[in-house]
Amino acid sequence: MKTLSDIYEKTVSAVQRRKQARRMSKMAKSPAFQLKKKKAMLRMRNPTKLMQIARKKAIQSLRDKFYPSYKEMSIQQRVKIDQLLMQKYGGKIDKISRKLAVKLKGAEGSRIARAKEALK
Repeated sequence: MKTLSDIYEKTVSAVQRRKQARRMSKMAKSPAFQLKKKKAMLRMRNPTKLMQIARKKAIQSLRDKFYPSYKEMSIQQRVKIDQLLMQKYGGKIDKISRKLAVKLKGAEGSRIARAKEALK
């Protein structure tokens, strides 16, 4: 069975990414998928999932800090910037993400409480 990290680490071309986006946008509208999302919001996230979310947040914070116009750039520029960030700040990203994962784990209870409140 494939784990989330196997899928997460895999790089795909722009064409494959667009194809996945079309498939997922269609799937996201289905009632079964909506129910799955609601149930997932009410469950505690496992440590690997928390670490992935923390890592994404750490990378995003560095993007915002060093490249404020990141969203307006072309795809090629963004790929280049992402590679540069990983090369220059890979260790810093790991360190920040470990700290963020601890904070996210602490805030997990309140996140679930908010999700339950929103469900009512």
